[in-house]
Amino acid sequence: MTHTPTPETLTVQGQQDAPGASPTLTKRAAVVFNPAKNVDQDLQGMLRSISAEEGWEEPLWLETTIEDPGVGQARQALEAGVDVVIAAGGDGTVRCVASVLADSDTAMGLIPLGTGNLLARNLGIRINDPEHSVRTALTGVQRRIDVVRVRVDDAAEQQLFLVMAGLGFDAAIMADTNDDLKDRVGWLAYVEAGIRNLPGKPGRASISIDGGPRYTRRLRSFMVGNCGRLQGGLEIFPGAQIDDGVLDLLTLAPHGKLGWLSVATGLLARGRTKSPAVEYFQGRKFEVSFEDPHEVQLDGDHVGQGSKMSLTVDPSALTVNVAPDA
Repeated sequence: MTHTPTPETLTVQGQQDAPGASPTLTKRAAVVFNPAKNVDQDLQGMLRSISAEEGWEEPLWLETTIEDPGVGQARQALEAGVDVVIAAGGDGTVRCVASVLADSDTAMGLIPLGTGNLLARNLGIRINDPEHSVRTALTGVQRRIDVVRVRVDDAAEQQLFLVMAGLGFDAAIMADTNDDLKDRVGWLAYVEAGIRNLPGKPGRASISIDGGPRYTRRLRSFMVGNCGRLQGGLEIFPGAQIDDGVLDLLTLAPHGKLGWLSVATGLLARGRTKSPAVEYFQGRKFEVSFEDPHEVQLDGDHVGQGSKMSLTVDPSALTVNVAPDA
């Protein structure tokens, strides 16, 4: 039987192009992009131009939808056999793509277009340099990083995050941030929401680390980090590394009229204080149960309410293209 060759099957490993012939295109990227973000013609043209410059095929463009914010598109990219899947959007798009690529051999590239861009900040990708992020996404150095599996309440399926998750005050900020204000002033909108959510009472929580005995605290916030850098240069988990196979836990427990002042002092001390207002722990698995439901956030995305969370690190599960000098 005679088969008609397609562009994907024209290249044979080790085959050399004839003198004067156009170079054979051997690689291809898929771009999972959020149409609500600024994926304009200039950025698309830059992706096409740099792909051609590097000898890559025209990228496969996969647009997210409200119903499917990136998971289905990332699966489609894997089925197409691309060499890298680029998440072009905010932290939500990145998290969806990573949930598919984790534990696979396909690398993820990042073109940060959101407000937080948390993973990009922690990997040294230049937030305001589109050409740098495009080149890094296509041809950067591959780095293996940890991901974190999380189950909220008794959900049938686990979810994934890359930077941080929270139950309580920090998630309430994400839930209550004004989107119009965020479009105008960026991450400062989170500050405004934080100030509005300062009033409130701590909830009784039961915490277990690495399957050990449970202890109780009255907390406003329970936060687990895979790495530490947030917007504005704030490093909320001092010394946290994204590839060490360890998770960092931060609890906030303001008490009394000056409770938040004690929290601020504890955060500035970066773990060098024994104040119960701010406590740091490390482990590979955390479980927490609150008496009442609280807001939940994963990588800055509000995902609803819950009273229980179980979190486990999955070491070196995801390959990401980063800059050589990151």
